Order: sequence, then structure tokens, then C-alpha cells
Amino acid sequence: ICIFHGFYAEEDLVGNLASMSTSERIKAIQKMPETMKKKREIRNKVLREITKKSRHHRSQHSCTQCLQGTAVSFRRFGNSLSEYFHLLRFWHRALKMIGAKFGTSVLSYFIFLKWLLNFNIFSFLINFSFITIPQFVVAEPNKLSFTGLELLTGAGYFQQTVLYYGFYTNATITKIKNGPSYDMQLAYIFTVGLYFVICFLILLFSMAKSFCRNFINLKTYSGNASKLLCTWDFNITNEKAVKLKQKNLSTQIKEDLTEVNREVVHFSAKERAVRIVIHLVSWIASLGTAVAACAGVYFLSINNLKLFVKGHKNDLESQAAMLVLPFVASLLNAFIPFFYSWLGHLERYQTPGHHVYVTIARNIILKISIVGILCYYWVNIVAASESQCWETLVGQDIYRLVLVNFIFCLLGSFFGEFLRRIIGTTFFVSLGPPEFDIGRNVLDLIYTQTLTWIGILFSPLLPGIQIIAFSIVFYVKKVSLLMNCQPPRKVWKTAQMTTSFMFLLFFPSFIGVLSVIGVTVWRLKPSEGCGPFRGLPSMYAAVSEWITMLENHTPSKWVVWIYHNLITSVLFFFILSVLALIITYLYWQIIQGRKTMIKLLQKQIIN
Repeated sequence: ICIFHGFYAEEDLVGNLASMSTSERIKAIQKMPETMKKKREIRNKVLREITKKSRHHRSQHSCTQCLQGTAVSFRRFGNSLSEYFHLLRFWHRALKMIGAKFGTSVLSYFIFLKWLLNFNIFSFLINFSFITIPQFVVAEPNKLSFTGLELLTGAGYFQQTVLYYGFYTNATITKIKNGPSYDMQLAYIFTVGLYFVICFLILLFSMAKSFCRNFINLKTYSGNASKLLCTWDFNITNEKAVKLKQKNLSTQIKEDLTEVNREVVHFSAKERAVRIVIHLVSWIASLGTAVAACAGVYFLSINNLKLFVKGHKNDLESQAAMLVLPFVASLLNAFIPFFYSWLGHLERYQTPGHHVYVTIARNIILKISIVGILCYYWVNIVAASESQCWETLVGQDIYRLVLVNFIFCLLGSFFGEFLRRIIGTTFFVSLGPPEFDIGRNVLDLIYTQTLTWIGILFSPLLPGIQIIAFSIVFYVKKVSLLMNCQPPRKVWKTAQMTTSFMFLLFFPSFIGVLSVIGVTVWRLKPSEGCGPFRGLPSMYAAVSEWITMLENHTPSKWVVWIYHNLITSVLFFFILSVLALIITYLYWQIIQGRKTMIKLLQKQIIN
């Protein structure tokens, strides 16, 4: 009797839903206390019932039935796509596994890596579409032979390809007589310029979104009881998904409890003095190491340039000499962070978060200093050298730095994690498996992305190389993490860490890159014999000549007005800066008021 009653009740439910409008029917199905599988079954029955009714009244409502049938078909197609699109989300399952086993601290690294990969896909599509494809139209065949060493050095055969600045033409491309033309000078500088403007806006938006989600979202301040009792998703029916969700929820509760149960350790005056001395010595040692590394890179780069300018051959010795500078720079970037991690353990911070943030600060000083020395070398020494095409020489240097750093990143996973696990589980059992070094790995990503941004002007397809590198790094790091590393011994909450990573990527990384690109475009003289800006006093002179030409063209007067009154106006940018500061101040006040309100509400709930 119960079975027949349930059957007829479902039939009535389907009939009632079929008689509703589309929006009312969707809301009614969403509010049902059923699993997603059951909701899909009910939805499909309703759609079949609607189709059946529409066929029954076909003779009377032929036009209405046709439109309704089309709408139902599109809705079925959309529902099918939405069901399967969830399964195709990029690395979704891998991220859930990492978050469930290792917590949000390690997960933040992989989320940041995925975000950078998407960023480089966008960069590659823009450069390839507006710079590289037009160059293919007028490209001449490459007469150099390919030996295979070019994959490591970036020289030889690759010099005469679209990989580097020097290969691009300075002519106006026209395939049809008296037809539309394509100015490569304007296309090159506007594509790079607009790309950096878009990057600036994306970084600001991403930081604001991450800040809102991790700092001022109401869910961040929800109690542990609500997380324990109200966050389970009853639509999950798969056994593996249930276990994964249980691990994830358990890790989140442990992180919250760690924040609540944090003990404040009180030190005596003698202990505090000893700790201060240890911190000072550690910072002096870390800064001294960074200065020594920068000095070594600078002198090595000058000797490297002398070798290239005096005698540049394609023999094995010259090819190997090209790899000395990137090898030494990558070696310093790979091994000095281990020294910084050892200093952090020596200082014995009270929480893992303090240790990670201090290690990140020391690593960012090291890596940005090395990049700054290299930029000074490229802008002031290479650009003034006797090289026929200094822009291509800079592009080759950056290519080698990115490639060798990628190789060291893979070797770091092998030696720093795999061999460390063997030693810790076989010879020195008290050490145990290693923990994932978040600070060192994140700064590797920021360092490589900084080089890529600088290299876009000199090697437009460099983001394509980064796409391949980041994809391989993700899978290698994921496998190494799951096989070699153990979860953090001290569980700690790091919801704000992704925001910190994006801020470090914005400043000093992106802001520093804008400074280097600005000096290159406005101040440096392009090479006389290569590239789209050959023969001009500066790259920006191409824009000035274009504006001068438009002044004699009446329909384009509005472009000239925007250029003179907005783009080159100091007052306009001063007003924009003041407005940005005012908006930032008001936004900060709103955030503080919201935090105060949340704390008052929490106190009232507790009372």
C-alpha cells in the first residue's frame, strides 16, 4: 500500500510541477529535501510530462507547442552540459584530495599555481593572436639548422623564429592592394601595453575578491558548532566523495580549533633577549647571503656579456657558456632557501604561520634582488653593448633562466622531497618524512612569473613555455606531495595565505616589472638592425609618430584629444590617484565596521 501511495504521490507531484511556470518549477525542485540524483529524476519526468501534453494538444496549439518543445530541448541540453561540466573542472579532484589530506596551507600553493597557469594561457592567446599570427604572413624561411641544443640555450635556430623580438618586421603588412593594412609597430606596443593594463586590473580584482572571501566574508567568522552541524552536503552519495568530504571537514575543524586553543607562551627577560639576538643574527645572515648572491650574479653576467660580444660561435663550448649564468642564478635560488628554512627552525617561532611568513619575506628579498640585478644588467649594460640585436639577447637570457629554473624545480622535488623521505624513513627514522615547504615553492612561482612578465616584450611567446612548465610542475608537485610528504605536524589555518601570495605577485613583482618595461619603452634606443622598432629613437616614438599623423586626419581628432588631455596629462593621473585613495579609505572603513558588527553579533550569540 505504501509503495502504491508513494507512486501516486509522485505522479501528483510531477503533474503539479508540469503545470507551473519554468521559474516556479525550478525553485520548487531546488527546495525539495532530496538528493541531487532524485531531483534529476523528478526533473526529467516533468520534462517528459510537458512534452507529452504538448504533443496531445498539437493540433490546437501547433505554434506554442513548437516553441515549448524547442525550449524543453534546449533546457535538456543545458542540463546535460551542466551535469558533465562539473566533472571537467581543471584539477578539481586533485585539489580536493590535497586540501583534505594536507589542509588549506598546502592547498593554497596549488590554487596559486592553477591561477598562474590560467593567467599565462590568457597571456599566450593575446600575444599569439595580435603579434605572432600577423608575423607568420610575412615571415621568411629559416635558413639556420636545428641541432637540438637550442631547446636548452634558446639560441641558434630559434633566433630566426617568432620566439624573439628581433625576428618581427617593422613594415606595414598588406596582403591586398589598396586593402586594409596592419602596422606591426603599433600592434606590438599596443598589444603589450594593453596586456599589462589588463594584468593590472585582473590582479587588483583578484586581490580584492580574495580579500573579501578570506577576511570579511561572514562564513569566515562562523562558529565551529555551525561548521560541524550545518556544512555537510547531503547530496553526496558516492562513497569516495563522502570519505574525501569527511577528511576535508575534519581538517578544517582541526585548523579552527588550533586558532581557538592557541596558547600564549610567556618568556623571561633572559629568554626574550636570547630570542631577539637569534632573530637579529638570522636576519643579518639572510641579508648578507642575498647581497653576496647578487654580487656574484652581477659579475658573472658582465663576464658572460664580454664572451658573447667578442666571439659568438655555435660550437659546444659557446653553447655551454650560455648556460653558466642561468645555472648559477638557479643554483642560488634553489639552495639558499634551504638555508633560510634552517634559520627559521633555529629561531623556533611559536606558530607555523610566523615561520612561513618570515621564510617568504627572506625568499622574496633574495629573488627580487637577483631579478633587480639582472634587470640593471639588461637595461644599462646589454642595451648599451655592441650587440647587433640586444633585445633578442635579453630574450635569450630570460628563456634560459626560465628553463633552467624549471629544471631545478623538478630536481628540488626529487632531492628535497623524495631523497629526504628515503633518509627520514630508512636511516634517520626520528626525522620522519618531510613537510611541504610552502614558502620556498611559492616564491619559485613568483620568481618565474616575474621573469615571464619581463620577457614578454623581448620574447612574446614566453607565456606558452610557462604553460607547459606550470602544467608539468603541478603534476610533479602533486605526486611528490602525496608520495613523499607528510601533513603539517602543527595544523594551522591559512585562509588568508592566497591573498598574501597575490599581493606579493602584485608588489614588488608586477610593479617592478612595470618599471623595467617603462624604462625600456620610453628611454632605451632600439637596435638598428632588428625588431619592429628599428630606426626609432625609442619604442614609444612609434605612438608619437602615429598621433602626429592623426592630427592631420579630421575623423580621428578625438583620439588626439584623448592622447593629449588624458594619457599624457599629469593632472588626470593625479585625480585618478586621489580618487583611488579615497575609495580605498572608504572601503577600508566599511570593512572595519563590518568586522566590528560581526564581533558584536558573535558576543550576543555567545551570551
